Amino acid sequence: MRILLVEDHRPLVRALRQGLEEEGFAVDEALDGEEADFKANSVEYDVIVLDVMLPKIDGVTLLQRWRKKGLKTHVLMLTARDALEDKVKGLDAGADDYLTKPFELEELLARIRALIRRRHQVKDPVIRVFDLEIDTAARSVKRAGQSIHLTPREYGLLEFLAFHRGRVVTRSMIWEHLYDEHDESTSNVVDVYIRYLRNKIDKGFDPPLILTRWGEGYQLRGDDQ
Repeated sequence: MRILLVEDHRPLVRALRQGLEEEGFAVDEALDGEEADFKANSVEYDVIVLDVMLPKIDGVTLLQRWRKKGLKTHVLMLTARDALEDKVKGLDAGADDYLTKPFELEELLARIRALIRRRHQVKDPVIRVFDLEIDTAARSVKRAGQSIHLTPREYGLLEFLAFHRGRVVTRSMIWEHLYDEHDESTSNVVDVYIRYLRNKIDKGFDPPLILTRWGEGYQLRGDDQ
């Protein structure tokens, strides 16, 4: 999943970026409100992590602008201020969640995962597809009770397919959500990771769950397929 991290404190940006990438997220970053505004209107992000205190345009003003334009991306606001009034302003501006600095990385990751599930209208953190179980909280996968080790990128691809279960997703859709602005890969790399995933998820199991729709893309098998 692709995250826009909007924060002007560079050491924190580096730390958060590393933590998010280790969990398999693709991360774009913006150091001020103007850069964040441009990127948020150029890319469909899964979640935006937005600091309140920013140069050029502050986070609350920026969020109000986005919501007025109709931007529906879930936004998690960060601030060093813990006054109730500041939290109320952020939520009233259209924030979906709020986290006060300092915070633990694990809590930020849990809140991001929850927002992604909410975006896809999934309440149970465990997604079940036939005998496949994807635990989105633990980021673990089992098939027929057997644990399957996936790399962060393989897991991200499987989770993306699961959130769109029964629907075709194109290579470009997958690429846009799994790779950040600095990645030099092309959408052709998606085919490679689909093959890796099939070798782990489908090989030796029945029925095959990762389906190819020629000329369209890929999908995770739905109940009626």
